[in-house]
Amino acid sequence: MVDSAAGDTRRGSGPLAGLLVADFSRVLAGPYATMLLADLGAEVIKVEGPQGDETRTWTPPARGETSTYYLSINRGKRSIVLDLRDPADAELGRELARRADVVIQNFKPGGLAKYGLDYPNVRATNAAVVYASISGFGAAGGAHLPGYDLMVQAISGLMSLTGEPDGPAYRAGISVIDVIAGNHATIGILAALRHRDATGEGQHVEVNLLSSALTGMVNQSSAYAAAGVVPYRMGNAHPSVYPYEPFPTADREMIIAVANNGQFGKLCAVLGCAELADDPRFRNNSDRTANRVELRRRLIERLATRGAGEWFDALVSAGVPCGPINTIDGGFQTAEQLGLDPIVSVGEGDRAVPTTRHPIRFSATPVAYQLPPPELDEHGVELRKWLGSYSPR
Repeated sequence: MVDSAAGDTRRGSGPLAGLLVADFSRVLAGPYATMLLADLGAEVIKVEGPQGDETRTWTPPARGETSTYYLSINRGKRSIVLDLRDPADAELGRELARRADVVIQNFKPGGLAKYGLDYPNVRATNAAVVYASISGFGAAGGAHLPGYDLMVQAISGLMSLTGEPDGPAYRAGISVIDVIAGNHATIGILAALRHRDATGEGQHVEVNLLSSALTGMVNQSSAYAAAGVVPYRMGNAHPSVYPYEPFPTADREMIIAVANNGQFGKLCAVLGCAELADDPRFRNNSDRTANRVELRRRLIERLATRGAGEWFDALVSAGVPCGPINTIDGGFQTAEQLGLDPIVSVGEGDRAVPTTRHPIRFSATPVAYQLPPPELDEHGVELRKWLGSYSPR
């Protein structure tokens, strides 16, 4: 509950306890970033328009009447509805920004200026604020473009790398660029907070999806930037490492991911073809990559003699990276078997929501899951009281 008697919302535990985050973002990149901050102890106030965050209705699937999409990125927050077109609500938004340590938003560049909620206006009343803006294509030449993950997967070149060589380009199975940008926003916010701790000065942190996509393609981006090479899609194959892809066995496919000569030697020994490790065509990774067609044929001959389960046990015991191609339930089951406890329940009673565990573990300041994803305007009354301009809606 908001501690209105003390005049503050800052409660909870974790490495970011005491920080107040005003979240004017919606959909994925921004809400993902603020959920990470909430998990780490920050007090996050989620500001929504009268219709709410679009993802609330992105179904199926749903848990009750709420989309699982929304639930996946909004735990740990309090929700208040503010119609920024209403002068009184816009003033509440400005007051929230004045009190916040962090403001994050993903409106089109300049979109909040008319409400006095752009960086220059917020900084005028809160010089120490860390103000994070997430856009699709930056605030210069691409300011007019909407920032949708699928657009950026296409424009960045990511889709050209996804799919079979002779088939159509594909999007990734998740909005991977939004997730990368959300992580980049979190990193930028934390770095700016560290700078503020040292100097007392806030600053503007800007993240855009296209730049996140280009850096997120790592080695493929470097192929072009450093060598002028335009990569192409290769299905499940890796352009620089072999064997590193799915292989058929006697019953189903499995992944083999050999990244060095030692692992290749172990693979060949387990498969009963130790001579391949000394074959000049396959001795080093560059040789294996150049002669991948012949090597694949030889490996498949051996893998066809046993099922994936048998090979998995034998190869893992020998230290060869490999694994089954699971559906998501299999991924969760594997994490459970390994003691990673991948699902945490947030909230109590009928409000309890199973969610995916935060990926970072701390020895001294553990992650806390204090609130389930909020209903629309669930905390509006208390937050309006706290902001000093309460009026019944």
